[in-house]
Amino acid sequence: MPQPEDSLAPALRDVRAVVFDTDGVITDSARVHAAAWKVAFDDFLRAHPPEDPDQRRPFDVRDDYLRHVDGKSRLDGAAAFLAARGIESSPETVRAVAADKERLFTERLREQGVDAYPGTVRLVEVLRAAGVPRAAASASRHAGELLSRAGVLELFDALVDGGEAARLGLAGKPAPDLFLEAVRRLGVPADRAAVVEDALAGVEAGRRGGFALVVGVDRAAGADTGERLLRHGADIVVRDLGELCRGGGPQ
Repeated sequence: MPQPEDSLAPALRDVRAVVFDTDGVITDSARVHAAAWKVAFDDFLRAHPPEDPDQRRPFDVRDDYLRHVDGKSRLDGAAAFLAARGIESSPETVRAVAADKERLFTERLREQGVDAYPGTVRLVEVLRAAGVPRAAASASRHAGELLSRAGVLELFDALVDGGEAARLGLAGKPAPDLFLEAVRRLGVPADRAAVVEDALAGVEAGRRGGFALVVGVDRAAGADTGERLLRHGADIVVRDLGELCRGGGPQ
């Protein structure tokens, strides 16, 4: 008789726990984050244009988001993007841009809501049936709300969000602290667990943490996005997590 673990792709059959990033992996909230960052950064660039005209171009919701802010805390993301545009910013400036983004994100979240990716839900349910513990992790303080709104919070055994990271003094990605805390709460060592991430900083964090498997999720489907995820630390890259279930593909 087939066992639940038989429904998993071979790459996952030996792991004893899985930690999932939230934005862009479990929920489609990455698009809301990216849109909020674009308004916040574009407003700042118009008000404080860099000296170099080439650095005044608008924030790109795919490339700039992936390179500079995806997977990071608001403050780290704001600082990274401004530095990339050659802007010497004070802590006050970074906080102001991050606060503007937070306001915009919260407004959009209330108006639009978020959904969970069907392929991710399918994989999480297969893992649950196989008795594999699952954690959600996010640099965002909104992670619990996002998962609740998407109706999937109960599918996870643990959640480590931005609020918990701040309380515990966890370093942000690409440091592995967030994922290591999540897997610790599942009671499984990192070298027996997997991390699932869509951000370059996130897959790098999984690699630094010594996880047995780092899965990159290429939602952008860009010409080189998958290759970049591999270069930063992913062992494998999929377009949808339904590919890691028997039969493959999003459903």
